[in-house]
Amino acid sequence: MADRPAMSATSKKWPRILITPGEPAGVGPELLISLAIQPFPAELVVVGDPQQIQIAAQRLGVTLQLEAVELNLGPQQHRPGRLKFLSTPLAVPEVAAGQPHIDNAAGVINALTTATNICQQGQADALVTGPVDKALINRAGMAFSGHTELLAQLTNTDQVVMLLASESLKVALLTTHLPLKEVAAAVTPAKLIRTLEIIHGDLQRLYQLENPRISVCGLNPHAGEGGYLGREEIDIIEPVLNKLRNQGMNLLGPLPADTAFTPEALSRCDLVLAMYHDQGLPPLKQNAGQDAINVTLGLPIIRTSVDHGTAYDLAGTGKANSASFERAIRSAIRFTHSG
Repeated sequence: MADRPAMSATSKKWPRILITPGEPAGVGPELLISLAIQPFPAELVVVGDPQQIQIAAQRLGVTLQLEAVELNLGPQQHRPGRLKFLSTPLAVPEVAAGQPHIDNAAGVINALTTATNICQQGQADALVTGPVDKALINRAGMAFSGHTELLAQLTNTDQVVMLLASESLKVALLTTHLPLKEVAAAVTPAKLIRTLEIIHGDLQRLYQLENPRISVCGLNPHAGEGGYLGREEIDIIEPVLNKLRNQGMNLLGPLPADTAFTPEALSRCDLVLAMYHDQGLPPLKQNAGQDAINVTLGLPIIRTSVDHGTAYDLAGTGKANSASFERAIRSAIRFTHSG
């Protein structure tokens, strides 16, 4: 994994937070605009097409002043109604709400790449990403399975961990955007060990948990039922947990997934590690509602994101909920002071 650069926020009064608004025809730009009129204890810099942002602001009836950022100068506190920007042009900036244009897919990826590079160079303290349309990007000819995988590639990081977090629940995933039939083969001792090391370290670093308690789900129903419903728990998961417990980690499991998310079980842990996407995300989203955010653990940069999609049906209506986007921004600011 790439070395983590020293977090520069500790030597600044205000951290610099880069924000990619995501798919131009989705709710991301509008949510960002609605938040730009609020105060934040940081400098907010949108990495995107300023023309498209102004079009979206006019559609919402919001007066927004855009100012080009000077990365070589120290960050300044965000002023409500003003937003710094770093221009990454779109092919079709005048895209209509809810009507994505395939020619903009390259611009969406370019914004992500540009913002990631700036963070790696130490000119910004964190990255917050808005929702993108994976299918559209792939139809445009670019292999893309998600922000998490792209950011790992851009930062030359061998393994990262997707964390979905609300105020009351944190769920991490061992495997992410993988077909279900491929999950069992991906549950290996090496992957499980590295995943738990990343989670343990970043719970300490970002969330300031000195001795984090991590519950680990089994892969099979009833955690394998003693081997009758699968042996991954006996052959892989339990030996790994025992090894890491001997190294000082506070680990529970392997637990049956159907009981790992009960209130009593959750009271005994700080985070639940699920084996695959749809094992962990349904209880998280049912529990968190609009409160959850996405955090990529294991990166050499701080990255948070909304925990929702482009919501084309809500784009242009002014009805989309900005709670997740706001929490992603405020969490990124808090993490800059923790790291």
